[in-house]
Amino acid sequence: MYERLESILPGFQQPAVDNPLILIGIASAFYWFLLSQYKGQTRKLKHIPTVGSEKPFLSYLGALTFITDARKLVDAGINKWPKKMFKIPQMSEWMVIASQPAAIEELRKAPESVLSSMIATNEALQVEYTLGENVSKNTYHIPIIRAQLTRALPKFVPEVHEEIEDAFKQFIPATDDWTSVKVLDTVMKIVGRASNRVFVGAPLCRDPDYVKLNVQFAIDVIQAGTILRGFPKILRPLVNILISNVQKRIRHGLKHLGPVIQARRKEREKEGNQAERPVDLLTWLLDEAKGEEATDWYLTSRILTVNFAAIHTSSMTFTHAFYYLVTYPEYIQALREEVEEVVKEEGWSKAGLDKMHKIDSFIKESQRLHPIANIMMPRVAVNDFTFSDGTTVPRGTTVGIAIQTPHTDEKVYENPMKFDGFRFVKMKERDGAEKKFDMVSTSCESLAFGHGRHACPGRYFATCELKLMLAHTVVTYDVKLETEGARPADMWVATACIPNPNAEVLFRRRAV
Repeated sequence: MYERLESILPGFQQPAVDNPLILIGIASAFYWFLLSQYKGQTRKLKHIPTVGSEKPFLSYLGALTFITDARKLVDAGINKWPKKMFKIPQMSEWMVIASQPAAIEELRKAPESVLSSMIATNEALQVEYTLGENVSKNTYHIPIIRAQLTRALPKFVPEVHEEIEDAFKQFIPATDDWTSVKVLDTVMKIVGRASNRVFVGAPLCRDPDYVKLNVQFAIDVIQAGTILRGFPKILRPLVNILISNVQKRIRHGLKHLGPVIQARRKEREKEGNQAERPVDLLTWLLDEAKGEEATDWYLTSRILTVNFAAIHTSSMTFTHAFYYLVTYPEYIQALREEVEEVVKEEGWSKAGLDKMHKIDSFIKESQRLHPIANIMMPRVAVNDFTFSDGTTVPRGTTVGIAIQTPHTDEKVYENPMKFDGFRFVKMKERDGAEKKFDMVSTSCESLAFGHGRHACPGRYFATCELKLMLAHTVVTYDVKLETEGARPADMWVATACIPNPNAEVLFRRRAV
């Protein structure tokens, strides 16, 4: 498993545990705990069909398949029970998978006290250990992102465009000769700069070491969370000490962010309420943080947490869409014409982005067929819960939505397995619905950002960033696959659909 993760995530490091006695002790406790855990949960979920075997030893083989490619298990379940819930094995539990509209609506409507998104997220990422107990229990940054960041987008869009333009010049210089670029690695650097222009401002957003840190932090969180989930709760604190690099990354981040935080505090003390404060996420965190959350350490941890949520998701989403662009270059001219017409009227502005309907549709269509995960909207049942189809999931069960089914529903999408970059422009024209089919809009048939009250709070900013990047790309470069043919194959780790990290694409200055 480690070798696969190393090939997909540059910077992934195998945990170093030198004492074999520790490994033997952990493995023994791990084995006996799982055996007793599976017996109990398997019995309670006996009424729900199973992908693979329910027998403890054989089910572990299925759990290993989940870690390396959950798509195989989910697809097998959908093919066998297209209209029913089923369960798939994980190392320490079963996950119940649904895909029908009624179940999606029930998950959306259920209050946090009944089907918990927070518990599911904390368990999936092991937030208590990977991001810290303060983040798992106090998510005060989420309302800031949902409200203040979204309201400030008209101010941010020109700044983010400036940052994107400069980052592309740095990482992909426009030359008359074709230049080969490893896309995913490069896109992560560009997204890191663009996102941090809004999070902490310039010049820190341009510091290569700071951007690299944020990319590496996300890898460390994924690494630690993946490993910790395989162990019983009683052993997780010990295992976390042995494997985690997160505290080291926060100390590293403090070297960059500490001086900035302290300078801003001094400015506030000097000028009081009359001070003209920078408009960015760090300012809003300083405004809202209370108690220990206002310390340099915890503010640094919070900034790294937001970067974790932003950089990899946006980088993978853009790269998926970009691979479609180079696979179907016939879309490039129409996209260029739209961008140039809009920029001529509105400039690089939020109002202009709102008029780039083809750019929006192209990315949304990529999200439909290549979302960054094939299971979304995870929830943990706080108490026993019965769905409208009669399926009961006992307390503590994780339920998720297999989004392949709603995303390829023939009743909603004509010829659903075909990529149609302007599909959502056509749907807007057909239905006369201006906003319903935008990237930021979620529904039972469009779940790339989740759906309902727990939908991605940063999707409004992410959409602006992604549209700016694609718009800049089509008006600045000619692009083509290094090896012409099929779209670069995706790679899978658990439920994550990762755009090929090794694929290289050729760039040159746009020929006029």
